[in-house]
Parts: sequence; C-alpha cells; structure tokens
Amino acid sequence: MYFNENSIVFYNGQYVNIKDVKLSPYSQSFHYGNSAFEGIRAYETDEGTRIFKPIEHFKRLVYSCETLNLSLNYTVEELTDISYELIRRNHLKNAYIRPLVFAGDNLSLTPGNTHNIFIGAFSWAVYYGDKQPRLMTSSYIRISPSAFHVDSKVNGQYVNAILATREAKQKGFDEALLLDQNGFVAQCAASNFFFEKDNIIYTPDVGNIFPGITRSTVIDIAHDLGYQVIEKKIRPEELIDIDGAFSTGTAAEVAGIESIDGKSFRKKWQDTIGYEISVKYRKRVTLKEYKGYII
Repeated sequence: MYFNENSIVFYNGQYVNIKDVKLSPYSQSFHYGNSAFEGIRAYETDEGTRIFKPIEHFKRLVYSCETLNLSLNYTVEELTDISYELIRRNHLKNAYIRPLVFAGDNLSLTPGNTHNIFIGAFSWAVYYGDKQPRLMTSSYIRISPSAFHVDSKVNGQYVNAILATREAKQKGFDEALLLDQNGFVAQCAASNFFFEKDNIIYTPDVGNIFPGITRSTVIDIAHDLGYQVIEKKIRPEELIDIDGAFSTGTAAEVAGIESIDGKSFRKKWQDTIGYEISVKYRKRVTLKEYKGYII
C-alpha cells in the first residue's frame, strides 16, 4: 500500500531503495514513542505537482522535534527540496509525504545524542474516501495539555487516537469524537472537528486540541466565503440539534460527517456550508481556486 520494490525514500542523508533501510530495535523512539512526524500532501496542478503548505508543515516538524530534544539538522527549505525530489524519483503526481524523526539507540529516559530521519512519498487516497463517517463520543478523553505538548505532532500521542478509533469501530461506528478533561468537545481521533448551525460555523478553541494546518486553512476559506467562524468551548449537548458537521486533516482533507452517536443532522452534506468549503478547499490545493478570474 505504501511502497513497492522500486520505492525510493530519504533516510539519514541518502536516497535509497526502501528495502535498504535498516532500523535498530534499540531506538529509544521504538520503545517509548518519542518521535515526531508530519503528514503532507502534494497535488497535481496545471503547473505541475505542488506540495500544499510545506513551510507550515516542516516548521511544525522542527517544533515537534524541539519539544522532544531531537536534533533536526535540516532547514525547512532543505526538507521541502528533499520532498520534491522524492516525488520526482517515485514518479508521483499526487502524493502523501511522511517525514519521521526518531531517536537513536538509547533505552534510558534521558535525551540521546543521535537521531534518524526518514521521509517517504507515496500515493494515498483521501482517508475516508467518499464515505461520510459515523461518529461516536468516545469513552477515552483527549490527552491533556498538562501531560503533553498537544500542539506538537509526536508519535506517542497517537496511542490515544488508536484506542479511541478501535473502540468506535468495535461498537459499529467509523470514527471517535473525544472530549477534553473538562468534558468539552475536543476533536476526532486524529482530525479537527467543526459543526454548523443557523449559518454559523463552530469549532473547539485551541488549548486542548491539535491545531491542524488544514483546520486553519478551512477557517480562512470560511472567512473568504463570508461565513462567521466561532472558536469556543463546546458542550456535547450543543451537538444534539445541528445542521451539519465535518472534520479536517491532511489525510482526510474536509470530510463530511454522517451522524454523531446515531443522530443525523438537519441538512444533507451537499446542502451544508461544510460541503461548500470542501469544494473550495479542493480548488485551493490544486491551484484552481482563481481559474477563470485571471485577466
């Protein structure tokens, strides 16, 4: 799914075939989860393949590494150039790019002196496909900002997402909706959450959520379209009678939600603001947003 016998990746300063990547089982990250990653998409456009917001993604990767005391000896520009080279070498037009920075051999809990960097690029369809996921309010809560840097993309945090997703699927749902430690709506397992009611868009405010790059893009698009976006603390009962809801993330893009805890919404997805934003988002990432308006 992610590679074949001809796949080229970037590993510790070299472009190599995937089969030549050697990983040590004594990496501190494999034992304790202290590694950092990103999920980035590149899209085929009329001007060639373009990575969407690489600077924002790689700046966040640098920040995530800093929270873990992992040294990343590459600039944002160098990481961007490497990603484009991987797209070229793997003959991709649309691509999902996965950088991963992980620690060297070290079984103690203190920061080590070595690190490894891996970047892969491959074709990966939109996370939910054409399906609108059915959400379940999870019994697991979103990790607390008192325990983690919740604005960093650190691998160990995703155990929380895996547990919540597994629970939802075991109970017949597609996706989990997590509350925070104070009982307010936080986010989906690995994506941000929005809902709309009476022509206003609402989303949980920052503090307990992962402030996604797609989330900020969607807020910008909503403003461009003339819609009000309110970031606030949201009680679960506020989701009982709403017009629609959607989630956002690089893997999922803008995904309409079918229902929450078995309750559907007032409007069909195609009639919602979220759907309008999803169409605009697709045009923005493929550089077609202003097509027809160029003089």
